[in-house]
Amino acid sequence: MNGNRQQDPRPVRLVFELARADNPRLYDELVRFPQGAKRVNRLRVLAYDGLLAQYGVFALAGGVASERARSEVAPGSAAVTNDVFAPGLAE
Repeated sequence: MNGNRQQDPRPVRLVFELARADNPRLYDELVRFPQGAKRVNRLRVLAYDGLLAQYGVFALAGGVASERARSEVAPGSAAVTNDVFAPGLAE
């Protein structure tokens, strides 16, 4: 087989300080949660959603996509998650 066996990637550890003056919206969102796992998990979710939005998976049309999904799809339907892989919304 290949002699260059890929090693397991090591986790990335971040320690940073965020002042409200740097990013008020992010600061206000994170300060809602107590220090620890809940705050870290919220930051992970926000970072991942931002990454998906950057690559066009999420359409940033001011809530148009979420309003459309609520009005056209029944709760509990698989169509809600299937739309994640649909092409972006054209304006």
